[in-house]
Amino acid sequence: MTLPELDELVAMRAAAQGLALRRRGPARASLQGTHASAHRGRGLEFQEVRPYVPGDDPRTIDWRVTARRGRPHTKLFREERERAVWLLADLHPALYFGTRRQLKSALLVRAAALLAWIAALGGDRVGAVVAASANDSRILAPRARETGVLPLLATLLELQPRSPGRPATGGLNDALHTLVPLVQPGSMMLLLSDFAGSDETTETLCSQLAAHGDCRLFWITDPLEEQSLPDGRFRAGFPDRARLIEGADVREQWLESWRARAGRVDELARRSLAPVARLDTRDAADETLRRLLPQRRFAA
Repeated sequence: MTLPELDELVAMRAAAQGLALRRRGPARASLQGTHASAHRGRGLEFQEVRPYVPGDDPRTIDWRVTARRGRPHTKLFREERERAVWLLADLHPALYFGTRRQLKSALLVRAAALLAWIAALGGDRVGAVVAASANDSRILAPRARETGVLPLLATLLELQPRSPGRPATGGLNDALHTLVPLVQPGSMMLLLSDFAGSDETTETLCSQLAAHGDCRLFWITDPLEEQSLPDGRFRAGFPDRARLIEGADVREQWLESWRARAGRVDELARRSLAPVARLDTRDAADETLRRLLPQRRFAA
């Protein structure tokens, strides 16, 4: 299985065309408008020039266009109301695992890249907290367009695990602790993790995030986690500590562990009012997200 590379993640911009991260509504927070709005008068970003009509601010007259066309024209501006979209990528070492077309870590990186492109193409500012292990998180402040996406792609590739490793205890919660004070009202938070280390603290922190805006969970899974090992003998563990196990002997405990994790994810979603999208290593990230996300509406 190959690891994602920069050219692949940059090319995902094309797959993001037409997809949207539409807000579900201000369920738990008082939210501002999310995108730019045109208005007369002084603004933050030039939008267009149109003929002057009585009532327009004379200070906005475009004298060059007026002289060229022989009648008054005025400038319109865009008032920036870009939403901040924060991605949390929980890239702990145990994600270097997969039994189908890709590693869990590779799926997370690809999904995060595609979500970042969707946000940027939708006019949002993209920021991120990328966690490789406990006490090791990178913060990327929200920025618009490619200046928000490209540094995130580079960070994802740099921090993705490159060999099997033990789960990083507390890594997800440390990343959430980092993210909570950064989020402003009206933001969207996209959390990508396998939630293997989630607990009551995770639920509390996600609830705090959801109080600021729209929180969504992207659950990274592999079929073997849910189905358990088949009958037979298998070598399992880590390079420095592997052992032979019988699939039939561990199946009951294995499946119970999976049910417990699924229950924690369900409870996490319930308490934080956050919908869960399950991403499986059997499926390409762009195919799954295209099924899950709405099409962007374009003005006529």
